Amino acid sequence: MWMASTADIPPPTLDSLHSTAQGFWGSLMMEFRASFFTAAMLAIAMLSSPAFAAQKATSPPAPPADILPPSPAPAPAPGHVDLADLLSVAGPFSTFLEYLKKTDVLETFQSKANDTKEGITMFVPKNSAFAALRTTTFANLTGDQLKSLLLYHALPKYYSLAEFNKLSSLNPVATFAGSQYTLNLTDNMGSIRVKSMWSNPKISSSVYSTRPVAVYEVDKVLLPMQIFKSDPPLAPAPAPALVDDKASDDAASPASRKPASEKATGSKSASYRAGVSVASYVAVAVSGGLMMLLW
Repeated sequence: MWMASTADIPPPTLDSLHSTAQGFWGSLMMEFRASFFTAAMLAIAMLSSPAFAAQKATSPPAPPADILPPSPAPAPAPGHVDLADLLSVAGPFSTFLEYLKKTDVLETFQSKANDTKEGITMFVPKNSAFAALRTTTFANLTGDQLKSLLLYHALPKYYSLAEFNKLSSLNPVATFAGSQYTLNLTDNMGSIRVKSMWSNPKISSSVYSTRPVAVYEVDKVLLPMQIFKSDPPLAPAPAPALVDDKASDDAASPASRKPASEKATGSKSASYRAGVSVASYVAVAVSGGLMMLLW
């Protein structure tokens, strides 16, 4: 058989190469499209199958992401009642306040007032309550006695006025001064009295009462028998004002108490009587002279 030599085969031209490439890429694209179409049809068939739909229905939904509630703002620190400021502006308590400062009992009371769990109840005498006693009543006390006297005016716990009725059933009630320094409390239809050995003052008003601090005004100083062995004497009554003797005589004289109109009328009557007397004397003298001439 005759075979052509390689020299007899003509070299490929550019057009033939281009045609060959187009044919190759065309067949490749045809195969890719067929494969993609087949895969798409299989996917559609699977998604539309009842088994896939049942699996999708029974599968639980994904849990939502946890949403944390907003954290609450921190509670503000409780405000403490400044006892010195309260007593200085709430009433006439300057004498009691000065004694508290002098003995450092104010710091003890303030520390207890800051205790929001227990609190404090204070019975504060007015300035007039101290003025009603002799100055020697407190001047003769030792430092410890004066301190105990002031501590005697407080209970180491907060009590509202409504609680005194129940508290009175626990008499005697220990005070801040110790278990030996006790008070007897009575509540007679809202009239509350705080009885010590030598005084039985009444709570006249509530100065401040918000847990943990209660401050009540009393009209007398609490006087325990542990400090005062007898009833302390009262301050002497003020001397009466001196009255001028002449002024008192004038005030006591009935004539001095006559109205001004009566005094004016009396003076006019006296002047009138004097004028009448002078006129009568003149008339007598004239008539006598005439008789002498005629005689």
